Amino acid sequence: MRLIPAPTARAAARLLVSLLFASPALCAATPPASLLYKRAPEFAQDDIRGHRVDLASFRGRVVLLTFWATWCAPCQVEIPHFIRWQSELGPRGLSIVAVSMDDDEAPVLALMRTHPFNYPVLMGNEQIGHIYGGVLGLPITFLIDRQGRIAAIFKGESNLNIMKSRLGKLLAAH
Repeated sequence: MRLIPAPTARAAARLLVSLLFASPALCAATPPASLLYKRAPEFAQDDIRGHRVDLASFRGRVVLLTFWATWCAPCQVEIPHFIRWQSELGPRGLSIVAVSMDDDEAPVLALMRTHPFNYPVLMGNEQIGHIYGGVLGLPITFLIDRQGRIAAIFKGESNLNIMKSRLGKLLAAH
């Protein structure tokens, strides 16, 4: 009787990887196509203060749409900048809309008591997250041009100077 040698760790790993990529069930969950340069998905929902926010109503303005959460450290860094940008750049056509991905509005309301939010804050849900490609990491910020197309996407901790520069270019374009 002839014995077949046991596979080496490297051979076993190659076999496992090839099985994973060959499995149709695992390949079916492909990530959605990038939204960059496409029309921003529209939604309408009440903000945390009860005012209706309809993304379509911002057409003609530049929109900074940010998905964030109270527990997200990079999100906390962005908030004061966004508050300042809304004050400074709002008259030039900037509208900031924040979508909190917190599970409960209580921590959002508590944070809003300590920060003078001057833009609408919505409570996110699975549907809004899904139409924006699945919000898997925070923060994620979409810059939407005056025609309603996504001009830039910033994922994770972003360089705020670059983001503001991009906003300036979008605001200058008519």
